[in-house]
Amino acid sequence: MKELNKPIIMTAVMGKADFAWADRMRRRHFPVERNVIAAHVTLFHHLPPQAFSEIREAVKELCREHRPPDAHLRGLLHLGRGVAYQIESPQLLAMRMNLAEMFHGLLVAQDQQTPRLHVTVQNKVTPKEAKSLLQSLSAEFEPRPFEITGLGLHYYMDGPWQEIGEWTFRGR
Repeated sequence: MKELNKPIIMTAVMGKADFAWADRMRRRHFPVERNVIAAHVTLFHHLPPQAFSEIREAVKELCREHRPPDAHLRGLLHLGRGVAYQIESPQLLAMRMNLAEMFHGLLVAQDQQTPRLHVTVQNKVTPKEAKSLLQSLSAEFEPRPFEITGLGLHYYMDGPWQEIGEWTFRGR
């Protein structure tokens, strides 16, 4: 893969069934003209491309050492102009915190904060539309396990993303 001078996004890779469900929900509820990427769980929004090799090696090492983290869908989040499913995973957050410490000094303000892990299924709609969907989805929601299988890196291409690679957790 040719290295690009574009911001790097790090995501948690969902299991196949959970990705299919989340992406279907996103296609159903996200405004079509704004839905330019698949469903995803963002861990870092903007890592510097100058640190590409270091970032890739850190992700590879982390996935080599760790087994898939336990994760659960715990509820819905109101995003003001959208809706997301909240993911609870202390193990995944701990891994992310280790990476944040490793990349200290390279992180934008947004990535210096502890994230609320989530999968966005609607965004950039009116607050009224978001509230309506939140009420509808909340009525049928039941907490459940959610599979996280690895980590992914992507270039932000001024809208769409270009995949760099995905690495599977394989630790013991």
